[in-house]
Amino acid sequence: MSFKVAVVGATGNVGREMLNILEERGFPVSEVVALASRRSQGTEVSFGDRTLKVRTLDQYDFSDTDICIMSAGGNVSKEWSPKIGKQGCVVIDNSSAFRYDQDVPLIVPEVNPDAISLFTRKNIIANPNCSTAQLVVALKPLHDFATIKRVVVATYQSVSGAGKEGMDELFTQTRAVFVADSVDVKKFTKRIAFNVIPHIDVFLDDGFTKEEWKMVAETKKMLDPKIKLTATCVRVPVFIGHSEAVNIEFEKPITADEARDILREAPGCQVLDKREDGGYITPLESAGEDATFISRIREDSTIDNGLSMWIVSDNLRKGAALNAVQIAELLVERGLIQPKKKAA
Repeated sequence: MSFKVAVVGATGNVGREMLNILEERGFPVSEVVALASRRSQGTEVSFGDRTLKVRTLDQYDFSDTDICIMSAGGNVSKEWSPKIGKQGCVVIDNSSAFRYDQDVPLIVPEVNPDAISLFTRKNIIANPNCSTAQLVVALKPLHDFATIKRVVVATYQSVSGAGKEGMDELFTQTRAVFVADSVDVKKFTKRIAFNVIPHIDVFLDDGFTKEEWKMVAETKKMLDPKIKLTATCVRVPVFIGHSEAVNIEFEKPITADEARDILREAPGCQVLDKREDGGYITPLESAGEDATFISRIREDSTIDNGLSMWIVSDNLRKGAALNAVQIAELLVERGLIQPKKKAA
C-alpha cells in the first residue's frame, strides 16, 4: 500500500523537515505534493533526490489525497483543516488550532497511541507543542512506574521554534554585535543575541504565557489530567534544539538508578548521563537526531519521591516534523487508513 501525501507549509522550516523525514523513514508514498500560500507558488523544495514545485493550497483538490500534514500556522489550519477532513483526507496538524478540541486526538505515538482511533470524529489529528512533545516522551515511562504528582519545568527553547524569522534574527544580531553595528529587534521582544528572554507567546491574565499554558493543558490531555504542572518558558540564543530542566514529584518511591534503567528501555528515549565533564547532552548534539535525550538524572532530597533531570530534543524533528510523520505511520500500522483508489 502507498499513500498520496500533501505537505502544507512546505517552504517553512518544519515543512521542509517533514519532507526530509518522510523520505528518510521510507514512508510508503505514491505521490508527495508540496503546498503553500500563493506567494510561494513555483518555489522548489527537495524530497529525497527529487525536486517538487510548490502548488497553492487554495487551488488544490484533496479528494484523491490520503494524508495532509499541515504546518502553516493556526489561522490557516482553522480555515482549511475541517474542509480537508470533509474531503476524506486525514489531517495531521502541527499548529495549536485543534489541540484542545475534545473531538480531536492529541498524539505522541510513544505516549498515547490508542487515542488515535478518535480521529474519525473530524478526520483531524493534532501534533503537540514542541516543548510538550519531548517532555511527555520522558515522563510517560516514569509515570507508569511511580505515578507523577507534580512537575516543575523551565524550558530553554531555541529560536527555530519561532520559525525562519527567529533564526535569521539571531544570526543578524550576532553578526551585528561582532562588527559593532546597531542591533535591530523585530521578531522577539528583546535582543536575543547573547541574551535570554523569559517570554514565549502572549501573556495570559494569570501572568503565565500561552506557551506555558500549552505545556500544562497538553500534558494533562495526553498523559494524565491529575498531574500538576507549572512551567517557565524561555527563549535562548540557540538555533536548533529545545532543552528543559525538569523536577518531578512522584506518588511512589523511585531512585535515580531506577529512572535511568526505565528511560534506557523507553521508546524514543536515549539516556546520556555520566557524572563527569561532558557526560550530558546539549542542544548542539541533539540537532538532526530523532531521540529525546535525558541527562543529569538525580534524586531531589527536598521532597519525598523527587527526581530532577535535563531533557533535550531537536524541536524541528521530535517537536514537530518527526512526530507528525510518526502519527502517519501509526495510522498505517494500525490499518486505520486505506489508500484511496486512483481517479479514473
